[in-house]
Amino acid sequence: MIPVTDRDPTAVAPAFFWRLPVLACAGLLLLAGLWAALVRLGWPLPALPVPLAGQHGSLMISGFLGGLISLERAVALGWRWAYASPALAGLGALALVFGLPLELGRGLIVLASFGLLLVFTRLLRQHPVEHVAVMALGALLWLVGNLLWLGRWPLQQVIVGWVGFLVLTIAGERLELGRLLRPGRRTQLTFRFTLGVFLAGAALSPIALEWGWRVASASLLLLGLWLMWNDIARLTVRQTGLPRYIAVCLLAGYVWLIVGGGLWVTFGAQPASRLFYDAMLHCLLLGFVFSMIFGHAPIILPALLGRSVVYAPVLYAPLLILHAALIVRVVGDLLGDRTLQMWGGLFNVLAIPLFLGLLIGALIRSALSRRPPT
Repeated sequence: MIPVTDRDPTAVAPAFFWRLPVLACAGLLLLAGLWAALVRLGWPLPALPVPLAGQHGSLMISGFLGGLISLERAVALGWRWAYASPALAGLGALALVFGLPLELGRGLIVLASFGLLLVFTRLLRQHPVEHVAVMALGALLWLVGNLLWLGRWPLQQVIVGWVGFLVLTIAGERLELGRLLRPGRRTQLTFRFTLGVFLAGAALSPIALEWGWRVASASLLLLGLWLMWNDIARLTVRQTGLPRYIAVCLLAGYVWLIVGGGLWVTFGAQPASRLFYDAMLHCLLLGFVFSMIFGHAPIILPALLGRSVVYAPVLYAPLLILHAALIVRVVGDLLGDRTLQMWGGLFNVLAIPLFLGLLIGALIRSALSRRPPT
């Protein structure tokens, strides 16, 4: 998160109710994306007026995650115009949910990613530091991926930009916190080399898809190793309470980033089966990205709601379910066992609303405990 001292001093932060519609939209998109996930897994759910299965990836990545990341930037910086990006992401994804023309929904999401890039461009001019530049590159990859998506390029080429957006956003945030460890020049150069490898693979993928995927995936594996060794989480995991919980989430996520990168290197852009493709993507998007969400949500969600940070040990339960179910799912994918994949995927889905329910419950209890006695 951008510290308060980095806010624009001439800007007035929008009132809380400005954020509420975006958060409500994000919640709706999350539910729609999870419903679509279960349909794709083969679970017999009631039919909806609009088929959502084909929109699962776009709803989760560009609608839910893209909207939340853009909202977090807008709230942290206090720039009113920055709220256009999460609003456009939400509207574009809702257009997809309600079956409006694909060009409308995708076009709005392209505008959302362009808006986020403008936010980081302005921020980079004010604070020309490495972690902001990394997150700006992530926003650029989101824009490029969305433009390819709007142009109906194959999803294997679009997904490199989408994954790069999420990975570089997270890496930039961790790089910012990693300054506390005062990394040496060799450590910094290693990170920059790894980032350069990913960008080279992303640039290569529209021209030579297979080579682009393998180059980009090699960098994901290297980045996971770099984060595992250099992130401050390896120190905070020795503490107690919220710092340890966050560190456990991060370190578990880095393991999945390494595994996912290894699978991408092994199978490339054209895996032998759809099950392999499922394993490759969800190691990154569930194992890595949602571990980061589980770890940061006890800080970010209260900040978005204007509440105090909350933590309860019960948050370990959905984290354990998420990772245990993902192991079952990936094993099922690699063995070609659809039953294991379906049950692992089901519990992956259930872990997410369980986590949000527990976190919101903790927020409510915290707010009630702070009320003055009547």
